[in-house]
Amino acid sequence: MGYIKDKFKAKAEELSREIKDILKDHGDTRVEEVTVAQVYQGMRGMTGLVTETSLLDPNDGIRFRGFSIPELREKLPKSPGGNEPLPEGLFYLMLVGELPGAEDVEYVTNAWGRRSHVPNHVFSVIDALPLSTHPMTMFSMAILALQTESKFSRAYQSGISKKDYWDFTFEDSMNLIARLPRVAA
Repeated sequence: MGYIKDKFKAKAEELSREIKDILKDHGDTRVEEVTVAQVYQGMRGMTGLVTETSLLDPNDGIRFRGFSIPELREKLPKSPGGNEPLPEGLFYLMLVGELPGAEDVEYVTNAWGRRSHVPNHVFSVIDALPLSTHPMTMFSMAILALQTESKFSRAYQSGISKKDYWDFTFEDSMNLIARLPRVAA
């Protein structure tokens, strides 16, 4: 399965149990009062969704898994001789919840390399569009054309259990991220 997917599965199962317990014990508890102004003016100062992956603080800025952007620039692995963190490191942190080592980043890089093949029909879709088509429209159409490769879609049609959705969603996410650079090029 791959050790990163195994780590993700273990984390997801642990969080799922935790959320079930919270809902069982506190599902009817009111969290906070909300004003009409908050609803109409961008939900400022109110919790709209519970997530442990990121936090947008009005004073401190965005934090990813508890780390500020300057902290991540310092702590995440970089290319040899590079000054900026590799995107694979941030992906690993967001997925698994822990800072990656250089070997973790290399694993993600290699996994994406193995998954990067884009089927010819995707390029045919792009080529069929008028030259005046906006590049983001072309990009969006190509992503939609990749749906034919969806492992989740095939599994869903076969009637998989909801508890297994994560597995096929993981595979589709890895495949899509791996293919985006070629589609964009």
